[in-house]
Amino acid sequence: QVRLVESGGGLVQAGESLRLSCTASGRVVSIDDMGWYRQAPGQRREEVALSTRRGYTRYTDSVKGRFTLSRDSAMHTVHLEMHSLKPEDSAVYYCYADGVVSGSIMTKDVFGQGTQVTVSS
Repeated sequence: QVRLVESGGGLVQAGESLRLSCTASGRVVSIDDMGWYRQAPGQRREEVALSTRRGYTRYTDSVKGRFTLSRDSAMHTVHLEMHSLKPEDSAVYYCYADGVVSGSIMTKDVFGQGTQVTVSS
């Protein structure tokens, strides 16, 4: 069974930085897209940053210039470097993977359990 294991959330003050990490486990052979979503209370889950199998990375407008997604495809790992954090970045951050091949099975739209990021003003 494919699992996404996240780490790195926490409580910081506005302007500070955090690094989130996520690793896919479960005899993973390959992953198409991998990145992060977030969901604040009362709001829809939104895509934050995504690394695609075609080799480009996209970011939601509100984090451009502040967040950087890096990916180690061989290790099935992504990291999200978050700088200049704002209170509105507070949310549960979910690691995401699509097109996860494990053995002969491909799984779409896999989410991790989530890690809380809280930014105080």
